[in-house]
Amino acid sequence: MNTRLAISLLIAGALAFACGPRSHSEAPAALASAFPTSPSSPPAPEKISRRTPAKRSTAKIESQFDIQVKDRTVRFALDVTNAGAKHVQLDFANGQAYDFAVVDSVGREVWRWSSGRFFTQGVQNKQLSHAETMQARELWKRAAPGRYTAIATLRSANFPVEQHADFVVH
Repeated sequence: MNTRLAISLLIAGALAFACGPRSHSEAPAALASAFPTSPSSPPAPEKISRRTPAKRSTAKIESQFDIQVKDRTVRFALDVTNAGAKHVQLDFANGQAYDFAVVDSVGREVWRWSSGRFFTQGVQNKQLSHAETMQARELWKRAAPGRYTAIATLRSANFPVEQHADFVVH
């Protein structure tokens, strides 16, 4: 009877191991690769990794962050311009392309534009031709008087931008 129990437990353990969850790093190399493998041809990922930096080396973006304060209302403006000769594709992990945050003089966050907002979960991209500008404009209403630092962020996966600027609300 002990033999039957041991064999049943071994089979159940083998099934649990075979059907259990795996991380991507545990997957075999042939399953993890999206490229077909054959013994006669070298793997294709090397060719792709050489082309990617060449495209990025010619791409150049510039950004400008402006703040205007009037009657306790703060206007934020982030402009991202393609300064290169070729078009640039900005890739975003979700529907949030940018964000603005405000921290006080001791570094505590007092306001964030994206707080309480929902964004699509699909991958997004934005094409910028030569000299084309992407504009992000937002308002912070009823700001309390004080000294602050604003942080503008372009949440692009391939061309991230973060700029800081100090301002005073009277």
